[in-house]
Amino acid sequence: MAKLPRPQAPARFRAMFPDLADWLESPWTGPPPFLTGQVFRLEETIQDDHYVIRAELPGVDPDKDIEVFVDGRILTIRAERRQQDTGPHRSEFRYGSLARVVRLPARVDPADIAARYDKGVLEVTVPVGEVKVAGTRIPIENADAMPGQQPDQAG
Repeated sequence: MAKLPRPQAPARFRAMFPDLADWLESPWTGPPPFLTGQVFRLEETIQDDHYVIRAELPGVDPDKDIEVFVDGRILTIRAERRQQDTGPHRSEFRYGSLARVVRLPARVDPADIAARYDKGVLEVTVPVGEVKVAGTRIPIENADAMPGQQPDQAG
């Protein structure tokens, strides 16, 4: 019994969607690369008086491969995961530059921010005080509650 050749995507389709075509024609399983993107997962929570951001960054060297920046209310975490294997192999790991941006609940002093890396998880702790609502509240008069004033009559 003869083996049928595996169908190939048309050249025009391959030119427009090379990642999709490669994934469809690949014998490997796993999520398609165009859906996973170059990102990492985050958790955000409030613990005591601190805003805590935890990022999954396994396999990176925190001294060389991770940078944490703050500019006003914007916190940026950048990481780079380098590929060490050479030659033909199959990998679902993501390599290259990775970045996430988080908007902080309030403007903070960068000197007050702490970052710690432990067992593949980066934890950034940002102190936050009581968040005050910006602006001024305007009181509303209730015409029904004011004695001696007649409501406007239409007519």
